[in-house]
Amino acid sequence: MIQSMTGFGKATLQLPTKKITVEVKSLNSKGLDLNVRMPSLYREMELGLRTQIASTLERGKVDFSIYIESTAEQTSTKVNVPIVKAYINQLREVYADADETELMKMAVRMPDTMKVEREEIDENEWAQIKNVINDSLNNILSFRKDEGLSLEKEFQLRIGNIRQYMNDALALDPERVQAIKDRLQTAIDELKVNVDENRFEQELIYYLEKLDITEEKVRLTNHLDYFLETINGTEANGRKLGFITQEMGREINTMGSKSNHAQMQKLVVMMKDELEKIKEQVLNVL
Repeated sequence: MIQSMTGFGKATLQLPTKKITVEVKSLNSKGLDLNVRMPSLYREMELGLRTQIASTLERGKVDFSIYIESTAEQTSTKVNVPIVKAYINQLREVYADADETELMKMAVRMPDTMKVEREEIDENEWAQIKNVINDSLNNILSFRKDEGLSLEKEFQLRIGNIRQYMNDALALDPERVQAIKDRLQTAIDELKVNVDENRFEQELIYYLEKLDITEEKVRLTNHLDYFLETINGTEANGRKLGFITQEMGREINTMGSKSNHAQMQKLVVMMKDELEKIKEQVLNVL
């Protein structure tokens, strides 16, 4: 079963003094492009967290965020009173006639007027946060699987269309071969020359063999089957699907160059259009 690289996961935790929200978003990417945003309090946990996210999500442009919303009446940020008083005294020397309120407003905008009391990580609290992180990662994995099911249905539709167009093209083969024979015979008749019929047949067979698309049909069929087999596999397979689509494209292009028949070339163009739609979606596969 395939998974999409696109996904979103969110989980929350309500603690006595704060609300913790964890969000994970991912888009398609060639590798893992991980961006982690978290409060400085938990920075020492970032390395282990990155390892966990990388092993869980594997690929994608991933944005991971931890948000803290304080719900307590008290705050760890306090006014640095001595500093504020010192600023007011200095400002009073500059603006002797200034109102005390205005001096206060100016003072609190100056550097170092607020101080934050450093908190230490509470192990019990972090254990609860880890559970929320796991929930958010499980949520994004579930999202990716749902997206993968949608992609799988899309791929099956497009592969079926290519197979149908290929069969329609092969059904035109007798008509195409006869048209080539008639065109060559008409050209010889217009030259009004006598030709060795045996030699003509040999040359015609050689020419038709050059334009035969049986091998391309067999190889393309194998690639179509292999694509479907791969999307039903158990491993991450976006890159493998990309390689298979490249091989499918080669066979379809060769069919087009050999077709030498207007209606068959139209069907080849339709196959190419379906293949391009597959390629666009393969970029989203994990």
